[in-house]
Amino acid sequence: MEGILPRLKPNSVIVMDNASYHSVKIDKAPSSNTRKADIIKWLTDKGIFIDRPMVIPELLLMVKRLKPQHERYVIDELAKSYNHTVLRLPPYHCELNPIELAWSSVKNHVRMNNTTYKLPDVKQLLILGVSRVDSTMWTNFIRHTKKEEKKFYDIDIIDDILSAETSDLRLTITGETTSDSESDSD
Repeated sequence: MEGILPRLKPNSVIVMDNASYHSVKIDKAPSSNTRKADIIKWLTDKGIFIDRPMVIPELLLMVKRLKPQHERYVIDELAKSYNHTVLRLPPYHCELNPIELAWSSVKNHVRMNNTTYKLPDVKQLLILGVSRVDSTMWTNFIRHTKKEEKKFYDIDIIDDILSAETSDLRLTITGETTSDSESDSD
C-alpha cells in the first residue's frame, strides 16, 4: 500500500474487502480470548489502575467502557495520510467488488491455458491473464457490480416495506386481541 498510495490520483476512493490483512486494527481492544495479563496491560496502558484482584469478565466490562465506538484500521489511516478514503465492503459481499470479476477472468485464463502445470509456465499465464484485463473489461466489471448493488438496494426497499406492513399488521392484531380480551371480561 505504501508504494501504491502515492501513485493514485488525489482524493481517490479505495474499495477494500474485509480480508484480515486489510483489517488490522490500531489499538485492538482485548476480547474474551485475550489472556488476562494482556487485558490488564491494555487497561493499564489506558491509565486504568487495577487495585484489586478481578476476574476476566470484570476486566472486560472495563474494556467495553473504554473501547472506542469506531475501530480504526492501519490501512485506513495510511490512506488518510495521502488524502485518500477507504470504502469497506460489507462482510461476505464479494459480488460488490469488481476486482473479484477481474481475478475470476485471470484465473479462468490460467485454468484454460495451463497444459504443463509447471510454476514458471503458470506465472507467465498469470502475467498474460492480468494484462488481458483492459479498460473495456473494467468498465463491464464496474457496470455489473453497480447492477448487483442496485439489486441489494431494491431488496432493502422491499424489506423496509414488508417490515412496515408486518409491524402494522402486528399492531392491528394486538389491538384486536386487546379489544377481544376486554370485551370478554365485561
